[in-house]
Amino acid sequence: MATFTAKTFLKHDDYTTPQSAWLDIKQFIPKDKVIWESFYGDGKSGSHLEDMGFKVIHKPIDFFENDCGDILISNPPFSKSKEVLTRLKELNKPFIMILPVSKMNTQYFRTLFGSDPQFKIIVPKKRIHFTKLINGKKPDGWKNACNFDCFYYCWKMDTVKDSITWL
Repeated sequence: MATFTAKTFLKHDDYTTPQSAWLDIKQFIPKDKVIWESFYGDGKSGSHLEDMGFKVIHKPIDFFENDCGDILISNPPFSKSKEVLTRLKELNKPFIMILPVSKMNTQYFRTLFGSDPQFKIIVPKKRIHFTKLINGKKPDGWKNACNFDCFYYCWKMDTVKDSITWL
């Protein structure tokens, strides 16, 4: 019988969003709403949205204890997806979140949004390549290569017309 030995590793959940990810969906973000980019990371994501002409609240505050803006647009920590999606539903505000494709197949996702006609998906043209940070710094040798696919998960976004939008 073969044996399996798990390797020990440190888990880091700090991956920053490239500007290209927001440029791809710019046409779906309403100009007349204040965006809460609710997960701070290195702070650049909010700046990318501001550079595109949006009004943005982006500061290092706790998502679970605050409620800002008219809509939420962010790349949340994937290890907290269940908690984040639950909180988003409680906030009852429109959102666009970048999350792994696999989140759609979880029981918690199906319970929260599975049959909701206001839930929509935007499928990117290509894989989003995030920048990994450890203790606020890009690790030596990191190549910004992502080995999994993400979708833009949308809820109550009137600007997204189809249940599934292919870019």
